[in-house]
Amino acid sequence: CCLPDCDCVWTDWIDVSYPDSSDRNGGDYETFEKIKESNDSWVCVKAENISCRAEKFPDIPIENLGQTVICDVNTGLICNNSDQQIGGIIPMPVCLNYEISVCCIPNKPECLPPPTASTTTSLSTTSTTSTTAPTTVPPETPIGTTTTMPPSSSTSS
Repeated sequence: CCLPDCDCVWTDWIDVSYPDSSDRNGGDYETFEKIKESNDSWVCVKAENISCRAEKFPDIPIENLGQTVICDVNTGLICNNSDQQIGGIIPMPVCLNYEISVCCIPNKPECLPPPTASTTTSLSTTSTTSTTAPTTVPPETPIGTTTTMPPSSSTSS
């Protein structure tokens, strides 16, 4: 089935952003975009998994820290100071300093999805919401056209 050398590989802990406690609109942003900005040789073709932790509390799961944090395999980690409440592990409504580790698919041609459309059917987890109105059949048939009805299915034997 799968090529064994295409399994994702975990990075070291990455910490490219530090929260500024005096900036209510700031936070800690360990996003793939920020990582790429600070290290242009960083390549993660496809992140399969992500692990996020607070630098000062590496053994405490982030959901137990009392902070509002997004740790997402598609973007990385986002912590906004403005989302934090007084309380929890730290007495100030400021993001802790977080770091992330990402499990990336190797950047090898045989591990990457084909660039052209393939004939194999694959399931996608991305959902698209359409804002266009659904196409409906007009209520009346314009003059000069004939509408052929399919045979009724109730006559099957």
